[in-house]
Amino acid sequence: MQFLQHLIEFIGNHYVLTTAFLVVLTLLIVTEGRKAGKAITTQQATALINKENAQVVDIRTKKEFAAGHIVDSLNIPNDSIQTRLVELDKHKDRPIILVCANGQHAGSVAKQLKAAGHQHVHRLAGGIGGWRADNLPLVK
Repeated sequence: MQFLQHLIEFIGNHYVLTTAFLVVLTLLIVTEGRKAGKAITTQQATALINKENAQVVDIRTKKEFAAGHIVDSLNIPNDSIQTRLVELDKHKDRPIILVCANGQHAGSVAKQLKAAGHQHVHRLAGGIGGWRADNLPLVK
């Protein structure tokens, strides 16, 4: 309780410093989010797959992938993405949709793909869990 009182007092006494901190923090979050590729919904993902021939890359483990995955997706587990980046070179002109279990790990892989020259990298919001929640088909 005393910490909260000191924090409120600090913010009141140093509102310019606090505002500057919040602005810098917001800019950092926005910048990092852009580096990680755009998060898209399942509807946007199906449109990209059907209209623009997007390549789905599932970064879950082989066991998770075998339990159910999006049709025609490639399985390149997160821990081996760096050594297998070359496999995606033939897809540089196509949109790439990264899929993980729940949408939390695709951001770091998206940064790696963008650094490797892939321009159209997207992350499936909610991952395969979001895909399942929308009752979209999976293959085993």
